[in-house]
Amino acid sequence: MASESRELLLSRAVEHIAGHGVTGLSLRSLAAGIGTSHRMLIYHFGSKDGLLVAVVRTVEERQREALATLELDPAGSLADTIRAIWRRLADPTLWPYERLFFEVYGQALQGRPGTSALLEGVVDHWLDLNVELGARRGMPAEAARTHARLGLAVIRGLLLDLLATGDRAGTDAALEAFAASYRDA
Repeated sequence: MASESRELLLSRAVEHIAGHGVTGLSLRSLAAGIGTSHRMLIYHFGSKDGLLVAVVRTVEERQREALATLELDPAGSLADTIRAIWRRLADPTLWPYERLFFEVYGQALQGRPGTSALLEGVVDHWLDLNVELGARRGMPAEAARTHARLGLAVIRGLLLDLLATGDRAGTDAALEAFAASYRDA
């Protein structure tokens, strides 16, 4: 029961935060916005930061699941896969979640109490998925891991650029230059 209640609150929090952001968000206002009390949120998540980490992890997991099931043309190149991933992740409907990701990620890197748990798997989970996507295209595992790390860095960097500048044409062009390097792969 507690797990179901936690998952329901987490789902509501994900949607609320996507619609309203986290700037100036208090635990009490979030609780009111999702139909619960701040005490219930503290009970299930420990703190506001604990809840934000859980929200980010949930969104990240959803995105990895979506990318893992992305319908890719089996005859397509690795460049086509990179483009498909970019189209998915650069979708403006995901921007509120991505802003939250970068906000909490930065706090975790600074050692803010309650956020450091986000760092566990924040790179490796994505590398595992991207290694799998590379393997589907016949890339050897060791090379796939190196290229997965490079791809993760490029995509995250371009997402940060896109969120900061709003320059979709510029970030699309940069992604295309990166993807083109995999044209024959």
